[in-house]
Amino acid sequence: MHDDPSPRLNPFRTAPNLLTLLRICLAPFLVDAVLEGKFALSFGLFVAAGLTDALDGLLARVLQQRTRLGQYLDPVADKLLLSAIFLVLMHEGLIPTMVTVLVFGRDVGILLVAAILYAAVGRREFKPSIFGKANTLAQVSAVAAVLLHQLTSASWVVVFRTLALDATIILTVVSGLHYAWAVSRRGNSHLAPNGSVSK
Repeated sequence: MHDDPSPRLNPFRTAPNLLTLLRICLAPFLVDAVLEGKFALSFGLFVAAGLTDALDGLLARVLQQRTRLGQYLDPVADKLLLSAIFLVLMHEGLIPTMVTVLVFGRDVGILLVAAILYAAVGRREFKPSIFGKANTLAQVSAVAAVLLHQLTSASWVVVFRTLALDATIILTVVSGLHYAWAVSRRGNSHLAPNGSVSK
């Protein structure tokens, strides 16, 4: 009767995954706050979302509650939140259109390549590179700087905003190219032993 321990760890009820789901739920409120011009609230919500991102990873390690659901849900939550906020900031004219287009173009490209690789060779693990992590950090910093700039025009905030946006542009391109290079190497190494051709 009690031999099957699996029901005890419901992935939807683990603390890390609950925090990830909370981050997803924050997205519409964050978008609404920006559209309403409530930048103090939007900045606070963005910081709260960032804290849940840091905490869910920490709790997953400390509580040993890593789940397959969490591995997929966490990056989805990050992309959903960042994509939504980049779009609304562009809509409000608070962030350059080029930055948003580059961010979306890279992410859509990665999703398409990942889907093709999964369909072709069954690869599901796509570990983020150091460039990808740096790019995410730059994007988070850019959003925080843009929102903060709506609250204060202090010189350090202006400099921070410029540097964060420039870093986002550079790292989006670099991480995208690095991902394409890494994928081509993995694809070749996977197909080479059989001497098969991908097309």
